[in-house]
Amino acid sequence: MSDMDHQHGNEHQHHHRGPWGHIIRGMWRSPLGLLGVTLTTVSATLMVIGIIVEVFGLTHNPYVPLLAFLVLPGGFITGLVLIPVAAYLRRRQWQRFGIAKDHLQINLSDHRHRKSLIWFIVLTVIFFSLLTVIGYFGYEFSDSAYFCGKVCHNVMDPEYTVYQRSPHAKIVCIECHIGPGAQWFVRAKISGLRQVLAVATNSYSRPIPAPVEHLRPARDTCEHCHWPEKFSGKKVKSFVHFTNDNQTEPEIVDIALHIGGHNRVTGTFEGIHWHVSKDVKVQYLATDEKRLEIAKVKVSRPDGSKDEFVKAGVEIPATVDQSEDGEKSGWRTMDCIDCHNRPTHTYDLPEERVDFGLISKKLNPEIIGIREDSLAVLTAEYNTREEAEAQMTNRLIELQTNRQGIDYVKRFDADLRKAGAYLLETYLGNVWPEMGIKWGTYGSHLGHQRAEEGWGCWRCHDEEHANAEGKTISQSCDLCHDEPQ
Repeated sequence: MSDMDHQHGNEHQHHHRGPWGHIIRGMWRSPLGLLGVTLTTVSATLMVIGIIVEVFGLTHNPYVPLLAFLVLPGGFITGLVLIPVAAYLRRRQWQRFGIAKDHLQINLSDHRHRKSLIWFIVLTVIFFSLLTVIGYFGYEFSDSAYFCGKVCHNVMDPEYTVYQRSPHAKIVCIECHIGPGAQWFVRAKISGLRQVLAVATNSYSRPIPAPVEHLRPARDTCEHCHWPEKFSGKKVKSFVHFTNDNQTEPEIVDIALHIGGHNRVTGTFEGIHWHVSKDVKVQYLATDEKRLEIAKVKVSRPDGSKDEFVKAGVEIPATVDQSEDGEKSGWRTMDCIDCHNRPTHTYDLPEERVDFGLISKKLNPEIIGIREDSLAVLTAEYNTREEAEAQMTNRLIELQTNRQGIDYVKRFDADLRKAGAYLLETYLGNVWPEMGIKWGTYGSHLGHQRAEEGWGCWRCHDEEHANAEGKTISQSCDLCHDEPQ
């Protein structure tokens, strides 16, 4: 066959190519179509690899599932959308090139159309199945504690670290921060977008403010596992404390806490959990964002009586809304979080960790001055965590050398290095200078160990909040605890 015959044959084939043929052929010749095909193919391939990596646990890098389950699906869907858009735009150009605009038809009596339809259905099922699996993995991943703690590593590393050693380490973040229900799920995801923007623009707070604003009421979260009626009676707690003068014989104080709750004999609520019992409503008005200074307290009792206790001399800022209604109201109804304000993200105090080190023998109590020097090392100013790693053990040895001499230090060299490792572990588990988190940045309202700084029960129980009759909120010790029987 001559070259002329080949040319005529190609022209004849081109002339009789149908509209579907032009669309498919044009899809590969259009830059937009090529982009769509490339995005779809590459994204699908990488998503399958991501599923394999996740199922078999081949990596623990948090950005791999982030890319595979949250970013690539967007590229995959975008590619699928671009393909028909490119075909549509290509079809609009047919008139310009003199190509007839035949109507698109599906003729099931034509074996080519049947074959194309079958392939379309098969590919559609595969694509939607892949998206369903990826969507499930993405949903699970975005709701995991690992996602919350590791993806925004610099921001959430402190909270994730202390969470992992907490009593709630097996409870995923969303169960407390979101809880069940679509409304709070949507609100949390919208809030998450704002937080992602803050991380991307490096405009997030250092440290993260506490308490968390707009946190879901504890009755919707905490009381799925705990509730006032559950508790009753007393709980004995021991406080162990050493002094710099006596590192070997601790002072042990046993206290019986009136946990209270529902008294099965009298049918009444009593003890500490009376504050959140179902028939009692306690409200308070704080003057600061940390809720450390309480200006007013309102109490509604089961018998219908009400009281308002006001602390004299406390100036309420104009920014605090004193109305009881509305989202911006400064009044807060007391729930679990008002006392258990660090139920999961609990930071230690240096004295507690040093005393524990002496009890557990991680700090050798036979070393003279080890408690005082350990506290000095822990509370020293380090600009970064890396600086603490480099200096802490050497600083402890230096203090001991100045105190007892080089021979004494050589004698206890192994114990001092063991102590240095323990102190460094303690520091790295509680202090993040880059995030503005130092010793005591986050305080607890349980008890009154830091009452002079405004933390704890004495915010209200200070004998200074008085009602109209002059009765005050008592600070009597036996309200909450007494000697074990």
